[in-house]
Formats: sequence, C-alpha cells, structure tokens
Amino acid sequence: MKTRKGNKVYPLTAAQNLHYYCLKYCPAKQVLNIGSSLTIQLDLNWDVLRECIQEAIARCEAMRLRFAEDKDGTVYQYVVRQDDSVIEQFDFTGWTQEAAEAKMREWTETPFARYDSPMHHIVIIKMPDGFQGIYIAVDHMTMDAQSLILFFRDIIELYANRMYEGIDYPKPMASYIKQLKKDLEYEAGSKASQRDREFFHQLISSSEPIFADIYGPGKLEAERKATGNPNLRAATNASTNVEANITTFHLETEPSARMFQFCEDQQVSMTCLLLMGLRTYLQKENNLDDISVTTTIARRATLQEKRCGGTRIHCFPFRTIVPREDTFIEGIYKIRDMQNQYFRHANFSPTEYYYYRSQYYKLADGQTYEPLSLTYQPLSMRYDGPGLEKLEGIQYRTARYSNGVAAHTLYLTVSQNASDNGLDFCFEYQTGVVTPEKLQEIYYYLCRIIFRGIEDCSRTVGEVIDWS
Repeated sequence: MKTRKGNKVYPLTAAQNLHYYCLKYCPAKQVLNIGSSLTIQLDLNWDVLRECIQEAIARCEAMRLRFAEDKDGTVYQYVVRQDDSVIEQFDFTGWTQEAAEAKMREWTETPFARYDSPMHHIVIIKMPDGFQGIYIAVDHMTMDAQSLILFFRDIIELYANRMYEGIDYPKPMASYIKQLKKDLEYEAGSKASQRDREFFHQLISSSEPIFADIYGPGKLEAERKATGNPNLRAATNASTNVEANITTFHLETEPSARMFQFCEDQQVSMTCLLLMGLRTYLQKENNLDDISVTTTIARRATLQEKRCGGTRIHCFPFRTIVPREDTFIEGIYKIRDMQNQYFRHANFSPTEYYYYRSQYYKLADGQTYEPLSLTYQPLSMRYDGPGLEKLEGIQYRTARYSNGVAAHTLYLTVSQNASDNGLDFCFEYQTGVVTPEKLQEIYYYLCRIIFRGIEDCSRTVGEVIDWS
C-alpha cells in the first residue's frame, strides 16, 4: 500500500507499535481511548468555539490522522487534507455533576472505528454548575497527553484571539508528517539506533532486576513457590479482568510549590523527585534496595517535536539500587544520572526492549519486574500567553475520564492542575487487582516520604522510611 484515498501512507512508529501491541491483545478495544475535558467559568460563544475547534484541527495534522490495513494485516497511517467530523454539543444543565461525569465516561468507553475513520470525538459542553468548555476523546495512537494539552491550548488561544483585542494569533503547529519521516529514518537501521540498541542490551544483560510489589513480597513469594524456583526474580503482574477506573488525589498549591522549589534548588526534574518517592515506598513495602518501575519519556526536546502532535511516549523499565544508608538527595542524584542516560537513548523501540529482556531472562508470558508505571506531565492546559490580564480571575477546571479498562495493573500520572497549579495524582488501575483503599495508602505514604525527604535531603533513606 502506497496511498490511501489519495493520501500517502506511512508505517507505524515504535511508539505507535507499542500501543498497537496493547490494542491487539486487550479484549476491550477502547483501551487506547483518552478522555478529558477543559471547562471555564465563562459564557462562551459556541459558534465561535466550534469554528476555533475546526481551525485547530486544520492546524494539527495529527488530529487528521487515519489508519488503514492492507490485505496482509499490516497497518499504515495517513493524514487527510480535511476533517469533516461533526463537533457535537451537549448541555448538562439540570443534571447532577455525577451524572454528567458518568456520561463523559460513557463517551470515553466507546471504541473508535479503527480504519479510515476520525480518531477523535469532540463535544462542546455546559456543565451542571455553568462551567463551559470542551470534552475530547482521542486514540492514543494519534495523540499523547502533551500533544492533547497543546491542542486544548491552541483552541483557547484561537478563541481568545477572536474574542479579545490585543491577544495575538497563536504560532503555527509543526508538521506531524515531517517529524514522522525523521522517526522512520532513525528506525530504518541508523547509526543512532544501533548505539541505542547497544546501550539497552548492555543495561539489560548487566544483572537481573527483582519484582517489588505495592502489596509487598507476597506475589513474588507465591510465584516462587508455584514454580519451585526459590531464586525467581520476576512475577506475573497481569489480570484476565482488565476492568479499570481512575482515582485522582489533589495536592494543594502550597505543598506542590514546595516540591517545585526543591527541584529548582537542587537542579533536578520533578520526575526525579516523584521516582524517588515511589521507589522509596516500594523499598519500604518490600524491604528491598533494588527497585524497578516503568517510566515514560515524552521525547519532545525540540520545538518541532513539542508542536508536531502525535504520540511520542516511550516507556522503559527504570531500575535503581539505593541502600538505606544513602541520603535522600544521593538517591535522587542516582535517578537523575540514570535518567540522563535514558534521555540520550530514548528513541529506541520499547517493544524491542521488552522482547530482548524477555528472551534474555526467559520470562514467561505476563512476568515482569515492574509493578507500576509513572508519567509526569509538566504542561498545564491553562492559557498563559500574551493578554493574560484580560482573562484574569477566570476559573479553569480539567478532568480525565476512565475508558473502563487498563492493560496494566497500575499507572500513576502526575500533572499540574489548571485551577490552582497544585499537583493532581491520577491513578488508573485494574479494579480486580488494586483497591481505592490501597491507592489512598500509596498516595499518603508517597507524600510523607517526599516531604520528609525534601525538608532535609541529607536524611538517609532509612530515616525517611522509618519516619514515614
């Protein structure tokens, strides 16, 4: 297949193949749906807003992305020149907040037609309390969290430009196809890809990680007993029940600001601090210094990558060995140094990584070393460009909606809340494996560990654990 409906077709990227693999083996086909909303405390002109949404789609190639399958079952992608999908509207006046949220979750749980069809569902909404804005569901093979936030912000800026004097027309989006071609060149056996392969193969073969669960060592011990292998280091962390939900905990502005200030003072990223908190919690629960979790890398270093849309997330296991005798800041520096190495090699295919590791350590299907995944999302959907004073005092509200299923046990996404710049800790979890009570415990101890650590980062990890 070279063209589809008059448009040139391209292979899937490594990031898309990771999602497609998940879709292929998950029985619930809405598993890649991402649903979210942005509403503000303002009466909006819905006709103008609709025009701005359509203009934003025209400016963003990734929102015009389609997929096609050839007779051999190979999936391709292409960008249509014009998107004619309907921008719906829905007024929740008279509904309860809970019923409105349930309706948007229902939208998020609806699978997209996979081929030759729009991969987004956009609705202009008015909430029961009068907040107005936009609900968007997208397919993860076309957009990730950063590109979706940028799309929301583009709509806001287009609307502000039309409605308020003195607010500039937003900068153009970058070409998805142009960046796609660069990614495919890398994947076609470049020297850079070979260097990245050598790095990860050496990392994998250096020594075997060990599974450390949120519930402690019980799962690993049970698998050792079942297999008759007392030295087994991997455990099965999968469930046949993929039903899932989302629970979000909000950390207020002031304590969130302390975390940001610590990162600025110590010249480390928020991801480093969050990883340190999570791994220390798992260290506490399992009495292990050797901890692995899954980390995500956005791969949006350049302006072209930041503004091209699409999905660029690569997920990799992230292992650290931090003895209790190390100080909290020494642990963070270990994470920072390892993270910097990952950044240099992050274009490597995650599916190839997992396949090589599985073969090297002869893992059975479903066996892993990581109990959860962490993503930190630094972008806010709040408009912060020129003319901000004209929008001063307007309240923003953002929300994420579960698609009802999850391919893995537990994901934690931490992001800035648009209303107060506090941090939202959003847990997506398989309901048959993780309970809301356990999430409350994880969040409680995660915060205690982080704040014990940052108030005196010369404390040892052991002291932080014992005082938490």
